[in-house]
Amino acid sequence: MNSHWAWRTLEDVLVRQGNRKPVQQGWSPKCHDFPASNGAWGVLKTTAIQSGRFVPEYNKQLPDSLEPRPSIEVRAGDLLMTCAGPRSRCGVPALVRRTPDRLMMSGKMYRFRPDERLDPRFLELWLLSPVAQQAIDAMKTGISDSGLNLTHARFTKLAVPVPTLPEQHRIVELLESHLTRLDAAAASLADALRRQIALERSALDTYFGANPAVPLAVLIEEISGGRSFGASNSPARLDEWGIIKVSAMTRGRFRPEENKAVSAEHVDARFEIHQGDLLISRANTADYVGASVLVGRVRPKLLLSDKSLRITPAAGVNAEWLWRALQAPSARRQISKIATGTKDSMRNISRDGLRQIMLPDVDLTTQLAALRAFAGLADALVRMKIEIDAADLRRERLKRALLVAAFSGRLTGTGIGALGVQEMIGV
Repeated sequence: MNSHWAWRTLEDVLVRQGNRKPVQQGWSPKCHDFPASNGAWGVLKTTAIQSGRFVPEYNKQLPDSLEPRPSIEVRAGDLLMTCAGPRSRCGVPALVRRTPDRLMMSGKMYRFRPDERLDPRFLELWLLSPVAQQAIDAMKTGISDSGLNLTHARFTKLAVPVPTLPEQHRIVELLESHLTRLDAAAASLADALRRQIALERSALDTYFGANPAVPLAVLIEEISGGRSFGASNSPARLDEWGIIKVSAMTRGRFRPEENKAVSAEHVDARFEIHQGDLLISRANTADYVGASVLVGRVRPKLLLSDKSLRITPAAGVNAEWLWRALQAPSARRQISKIATGTKDSMRNISRDGLRQIMLPDVDLTTQLAALRAFAGLADALVRMKIEIDAADLRRERLKRALLVAAFSGRLTGTGIGALGVQEMIGV
């Protein structure tokens, strides 16, 4: 970092909020599941705070029975940061450049504003930098990466550079020029990913979702469930027994590394997972409840959890075809409708509910023909996804390197093109 700059703690450079403290936290009442309508009060969801981007559309309407709290209404010029959630979502900063009225912070976010010594844009960029993010990450507390917290006391001890305002403005202008182009690239990649997902969903419905005529119950022999084994928070070593987490079944591909170690004395080998098993997530978020995976090569000593189900296809039903049929949008819509639960963060589907899902009634020859027809497209979609991910990784590396270079004094001048930046920072 630049040794010629003055350095202060964050607490030293923040103005006092309405609570007479440098950092103010929001409120988490029970809200409706839909965004606030015009003129209504809403509470921001943590997803409203993306890395360097404020997305006010992510909010929930406050019920009429609850009084709003104007003291925590978000205003343009506020800096917001998530203070609770999974490791990747705790400590995410964003400057509010514009916002609708009547949106309040939730209890999982902080608000703060710098005093006259710091440009809010400069402070946002510093908080986004790898050096600051590494320091913030070390401040998080909690027993599991899935649920961490960032306390006021720890966060306000963060070191912050305070160069002269002209120097801050120069850095902001230079970085924003390059970061705007990177943001445009991110938007293009996101659009490409949406098209890839839409194409895959359309193909799944074409080959595996057309004319649903029979319930799943007709196509299977059995649905068996796992159980809870009192697991630790650490992944199992290869010589240990492990139990899968719901994240092992979330993304359409079985991820055996998503597991927790269990004591051998509690193990029941009947629940061990084997290659070729068709698994379904019994409990998950609204988007992923009922998500299915077909197990490929898998390590030994890995067990079903109480949130997972194993489906045994009937004779004449190909396991891969059944997996694809359960992935088809026509089946996913039925699963979403049948799933129960009062919160989108945890929905459930019963075995009886799954047995009611209507699927196509086709013979084994037709099933295999559909799989062959889909295979070529599936391979192309995988290659497309790999290329999109590689481009996005390069974009993110370039963004991180730009921030490091700016705050170390290596990024100077305003006439540097994209190739010049890449050569300068070694990306």
